[in-house]
Amino acid sequence: QVQLVESGGGLVQAGGSLRLSCAASGRSLSPYGMGWFRQAPGKEREFVAAISWSGGRTYYADSVKGRFTISRDNAKNTVYLQMNNLKPEDTAVYYCGAEKYGLGAKTAGPYDYWGQGTQVTVSS
Repeated sequence: QVQLVESGGGLVQAGGSLRLSCAASGRSLSPYGMGWFRQAPGKEREFVAAISWSGGRTYYADSVKGRFTISRDNAKNTVYLQMNNLKPEDTAVYYCGAEKYGLGAKTAGPYDYWGQGTQVTVSS
C-alpha cells in the first residue's frame, strides 16, 4: 500500500509560481509511474503531467506545456510539480497518483493510488 500526501498549494496571483510536492510513505515510489491531475469545480479530473519510474520520460497536457515541470526524487520518495506563469484557469484541486506499470500514464484509469489533493487558486 502506498500513501500519498500532496502539499504546496495555495493562493497566488496570475503570473506567479508554486511548487507542489507529493510525498509517499508505506512503499518506495521507485517502481511507479507518477502523475499529476487536477479537478476544477463542476469539471472532470484532467491530466496535467506524468513521469516514468526513472524520470527519463515526462508528459504534459498541452495547456501546461512550457509552464509546468514534473520531476521526482526517488531517494526522497517525492514527486514535484513546478508551476510557473500560473493562470486563473489553473485553479483546481491538484492530485498526485501512482501507477504500478512505471510508465507515467496520461489517463486516470491506470493509477492505483491517489493523494487527498491540494488546492491551487490563481487570482487575476
